[in-house]
Amino acid sequence: MDMSLWKDALFVMVIGMGTVFVFLTVMIWAMDFNGKVLQFVNKIWPEELPPEAKPARRAAAAEDDSEIALAVACAMAKAGKHTV
Repeated sequence: MDMSLWKDALFVMVIGMGTVFVFLTVMIWAMDFNGKVLQFVNKIWPEELPPEAKPARRAAAAEDDSEIALAVACAMAKAGKHTV
């Protein structure tokens, strides 16, 4: 085997891994800087929290589960698991 191919492969690998390392380092630095900037901005203009919404439930559905029982019974009958 020719040693120049190994040298070229090693060179390309080092360049590629170095590029990825530099990119990830810059990305982490940028994300850290962005977090600090947003913390500073949030101290000046705090975000308004929306009021908590209560889940809407129908009064009839809370008291009467006959529709759910009917759906379960139909599904069991269709699956052949209906026992009397």
